[in-house]
Amino acid sequence: MTALRLGPLLRYVDWERGESATVWVEADRPCTAEVRCEDGAGGSARTFQIAGHHYALIPVTGLRPDSDHPYEVRLDGARVWPLEESAFPVSTIRTPAPSADTVRVSFGSCRWAAPAHGEPDPVGPDALDTLAAALAADPTAERPDVLLLLGDQVYADETSKATRRWLAARRDLRDAPGAEVADYEEYTRLYYESWLDPEVRWLLSTVPSSMIFDDHDVIDDWNTSASWRTDIRATHWWQERILSGLMSYWVHQHLGNLSPAELATDPLYAAVRSTPDGTDLLREFATSADADPAFTRWSYRRDFGRTRLLMVDSRASRVLDEQNRSMLDTAESQWLRDQALDAPGTYDHLLIGTSLPWLLPPLIHDAESWNAALCRGVRGERWARFGEKLRRKADLEHWAAFPDSFERLTRLIARAGTGPDAPATICVLSGDVHHAYMTEPHWPDGAAPNARVLQLTCSPVHNSIPAYVRRGFRFGWSRAGRRIGHALTRHGRIDRPVVNWAKDGGPWFGNQLMTLTLRARTAELRLDQARKSGKGARLDTVLKQELTHTTHT
Repeated sequence: MTALRLGPLLRYVDWERGESATVWVEADRPCTAEVRCEDGAGGSARTFQIAGHHYALIPVTGLRPDSDHPYEVRLDGARVWPLEESAFPVSTIRTPAPSADTVRVSFGSCRWAAPAHGEPDPVGPDALDTLAAALAADPTAERPDVLLLLGDQVYADETSKATRRWLAARRDLRDAPGAEVADYEEYTRLYYESWLDPEVRWLLSTVPSSMIFDDHDVIDDWNTSASWRTDIRATHWWQERILSGLMSYWVHQHLGNLSPAELATDPLYAAVRSTPDGTDLLREFATSADADPAFTRWSYRRDFGRTRLLMVDSRASRVLDEQNRSMLDTAESQWLRDQALDAPGTYDHLLIGTSLPWLLPPLIHDAESWNAALCRGVRGERWARFGEKLRRKADLEHWAAFPDSFERLTRLIARAGTGPDAPATICVLSGDVHHAYMTEPHWPDGAAPNARVLQLTCSPVHNSIPAYVRRGFRFGWSRAGRRIGHALTRHGRIDRPVVNWAKDGGPWFGNQLMTLTLRARTAELRLDQARKSGKGARLDTVLKQELTHTTHT
C-alpha cells in the first residue's frame, strides 16, 4: 500500500471566489494523490519525482464559499489521512465568503524543529506547536486565515542532535560541510523533522500557509556580499548545497505559494510533471537561478479580499557589486513597484512580507549603513577590508546595508500610501532578528503618507537569543545608541534617512507569533508568546492594539 511520507499541507485557498484550493503531499512511491471532501468537492494529481521522492500538489475544486470542508487524502484510492486513531480534529479547508471583508494573518519566522515528545526543549515551547494545540482543543476557536512563514523554516547550517546522528550514519562529518546538510536527500530530512511534528503537521493541514526563504534555509548570511560569494563558491561542497537548497525550496515551499492559474502557466512545473524523473530539469533550473538572480522570481502576490500581500525575496535576488549593491535586482524592484501601485483603491491594506526588517533599531540601522559605506571604499582600502570582516562577523546585511534599496522602498511605501485611494495601513512584516517589536516611521512635515505605515517584526517561532544580544537590541533603541549611530554616519559620510522612527512597542523576547486582524479599513495587532503551563504550554497575549488611525487625511 502506498504510504504518505509528508503532509498534507493546505497551501493556497482562493479568496476571489472561494471555490478552490491546493494541497501538497509527499508519497513513498509514484501514485495518484487525491483530496476528497465530505460534500463531494475534491481533486487529484499524479505525483512527480525529484531525487527519488514523489510529490503532488493537488488542485481542489468545487468548494462552496464561506464554508468548512472536512477532507481526507487518498493515495491510489486508499485513505492515508487523517491518520488512524488520530487525536486531532479532522483537517478542513475553510473558504471565505466572496464579499469577505475580514482576514486574520498570523506571521513569524525562525523555527528550529521541536524535540520529540517527552524530550526537554532547551529554548522553550514552540509557538506553532502551542497554537496547534489550542486550535485542536477548541476547533470553533478563532483561527488564522493564513499563516505567513517569513524565513528559516529549516536550518541547513544548524542541525539537531538527531539529525547529526542521521548525517553521521551517511558520511564522515569530519569532512566539509560537517554537520550541516550537503545534498537534496539531507534537505528532505530537515523537512521531515520539522513538518512531521504531530501538532505542526495537523496545523499545516488545516491552516493555509504562504512562505519565503531566509538565509538559514540555505546558510547563515546567504549572499551577504560579493567577496562572501566568491569565497563560498571556492569550496568543494557549496555547489551541491546551493542547488539542493533551491531545489528543495521549490518543491517544499515555493510551489504552494502559487495560485492554480500561476501553476497552469509555469513551464518548469509542467515539464517536471510530464517526465518520469524531473530531477535534472529542476537541477538545471536551480543552476540558472543561482548564477543569475534575474533568471526567476521567487517573490509573489496574494490578495485576501481587500488586503494585498507582496512577499518579497530579499536573499536570492540581490545585486552584490560593491559599487551598485541592491537588495533587489532591477526586474525584482520593478515587480515590487508595479504590484504595490497596481489598481489603487482596490485594497484597504498593503502587507509587504520581507524576511529582513526594513526598519531596525536606529543604532543598528546606522551601523549597517556606515559599514556599507566603508565596504564601498569611502574611507579607503584599509577601512574597506575592516568593513567586510565586520559585515560578516556581525551579520550586517539587512535593508540598511543596501542604502539605495532602503531609500527606494521608503519612497515606494510613501507613494503607495498617499492620495485619495491610499490604503488605511501599509505594514512591513519581517522576522530574522529573534525578537519582536513595532515601529512607525515619521516623514518630514508635509511628506507623510495618508496610510499608517508600520514595521512589524516577529521572531522567533522556536529558537533562542543570547542575553548579550538582547542587551544590544535594547541599547539600539536608546538615546545613547542613537548618538553613537549618528557618529558612525558622519564617519561614513552618509546622509541621514528620509524618515525617522522610534520604538512603539517591544522589544519582546520569546517564542512568539503576531496576528493582524484586518477588517474593512481597520487593523488590530496581537502578539502571543508561547509559555510553559504545567506539563504543556499556552499562548499568552502580551499585546493587543488597534493600529488604524485617521491623522493623515
